[in-house]
Amino acid sequence: MNDCVFCRIAAGQAPATKVYEDDMLCAFLDIRPITRGHTLVIPKRHASELADLDAESGAHIFRAGHRLALAVRRSNLAADGANLVLNDGTAAFQTVPHVHLHVIPRRHGDKLSFAAGLLLRRPHDPESTAAAIRAGISALAHEDETNAEERE
Repeated sequence: MNDCVFCRIAAGQAPATKVYEDDMLCAFLDIRPITRGHTLVIPKRHASELADLDAESGAHIFRAGHRLALAVRRSNLAADGANLVLNDGTAAFQTVPHVHLHVIPRRHGDKLSFAAGLLLRRPHDPESTAAAIRAGISALAHEDETNAEERE
């Protein structure tokens, strides 16, 4: 779908600060983040709404969102938690007609800054933010390796 900005991002034809990518999906920083590290996870194959998305792709997107939520906790962003949000359809405030999961890092006591972020939606040094998330992903991979070795 050539007129879809998320399809162009997935194809490398539009700019984005990517933090993760595999054969089925792409994750990149939101250009209007609510909090620092706000990431979008999208399927590479176009799906306007959940009804257009097969169950396995949906599960893969949520597994990646789960991993990113853990990564922001282990990164120097030092999140205490995360909101995983998928707005399905315009009635649910979906603004880009391509399925996307929001991974929004949260911190204890951030209610006021979170509310301000909903209104202001300004970027927070995308390159260092993406580097922090990638470092969190690497830390998770190292933990996985260590845990696998301990089980052997």
